[in-house]
Amino acid sequence: MNMTGSKSEVTRRQFVKRSSIAVAGALVAPHVITTHAAPDDPIRIGLIGCGGRGMGAVGNALGAGPNVKLVALADLFPEKLQKAREQFEKEGAEGNAGWAPGTVSKEAKPTSIKLADDHCFSGFDAYKKLLEIPEINYVIMATPPHFRPIHLRATIEAGKNAFIEKPVAVDPTGVRSIMESGELAKKKNLGIVAGTQRRHQQNYQEAIKRIQDGAVGKIIAARAYWNQGTHQQYEKRQPQWSDMEWQLRNWIYFTWLSGDIIVEQHLHNIDVINWIMGTHPIKAYGMGGRTVRTSPEFGYIYDQFCVEFQYPNEVRLTSMCRQIDNCSNQIGEAVAGSEGNSNCQTIITGSNPWRFSGRFRNPYEQEHADLIASIRAGQPLNEAQRAAESTLTAIMGRESAYSGQIIDWDSALESKLDLSPAKYEFGPLPVPPVALPGIYDFE
Repeated sequence: MNMTGSKSEVTRRQFVKRSSIAVAGALVAPHVITTHAAPDDPIRIGLIGCGGRGMGAVGNALGAGPNVKLVALADLFPEKLQKAREQFEKEGAEGNAGWAPGTVSKEAKPTSIKLADDHCFSGFDAYKKLLEIPEINYVIMATPPHFRPIHLRATIEAGKNAFIEKPVAVDPTGVRSIMESGELAKKKNLGIVAGTQRRHQQNYQEAIKRIQDGAVGKIIAARAYWNQGTHQQYEKRQPQWSDMEWQLRNWIYFTWLSGDIIVEQHLHNIDVINWIMGTHPIKAYGMGGRTVRTSPEFGYIYDQFCVEFQYPNEVRLTSMCRQIDNCSNQIGEAVAGSEGNSNCQTIITGSNPWRFSGRFRNPYEQEHADLIASIRAGQPLNEAQRAAESTLTAIMGRESAYSGQIIDWDSALESKLDLSPAKYEFGPLPVPPVALPGIYDFE
């Protein structure tokens, strides 16, 4: 598919409009499950985004229960599509169980996967072609985060259930779109589950229920960390690559595609604290920088953030994330209360001590099992709103650090900030300067 000529130019407005038109007329799939159904009713998966997380999510979904099948693939890049197809057809779901301990359930894993040529698509419009396949009733979205609001809207308009990886957006415009899609899904009785797998992890569920029931007393403060070494994912730029292609192949280093590390990665920990608090913060005051990741080949994201989030009841969350080698690493969450403390997943100390001692299913698999079970029961889960709120929380922290200003929730939610490129095509796309506090303006 030639994406460099004038005929291939697609503006953001055209991209959204065409996606809506394309899926609005899609046929009603014979196996779409939106009412009370039998426990073994078929789930037919279409995957949008054939990278490691997308392939892992398919493996997790295939292991989540019986009568689950992968039927279609879509990816921007033909070679990535082909690589995924070959791996699935060679190995089935084996080896694609995702980035978490545990494997695909042996009783549920198909021995082989065969995909028809007319069910595999590449290009910027690949997702639209996938959504036109009637038998698909479960769409997994694992593209760079920028595209997820567009893909979710098209999926729900097509009448299909959705599993959308986190973060669900990279800017307030995308967040509002996710919220709207969530409301549309409710009207259509369709399910949406986000890739915040801690919400489906038993030890977190048990610990947080106790915290919310008062095990640590009144919560006084919270902490959240994702401090790790440098992210190694990188494809060296080739002479034939346009700016757009280079950025898409290295999407984690570009804020318009990933949201920066606080949104793309640290969202997990921020989401846990929002879960515990039962709400989102009302303001953020942060700082950050690009101390080690100085080369232009690594885009313009930061390599560190530290943000203080304030919740409505005056509780402060200290939030840190970093991607720098040879430092002390820490990933997790904690709350301090008037009667005890907790790491939010296995331990509560103080007046009501508790320790998790059980075993639990791989949460990357459990989140699909929960969504599939809810669809089959005719009561589909819908996590769009809470995933959107946690994403906006992280965006609020990023924008505070970028600008050096305190950012409040209403300003973030109402912001017209839209990081989308003018066109979706392989061609020129200038890289913005690294955000400098005191100079960068949040609008």
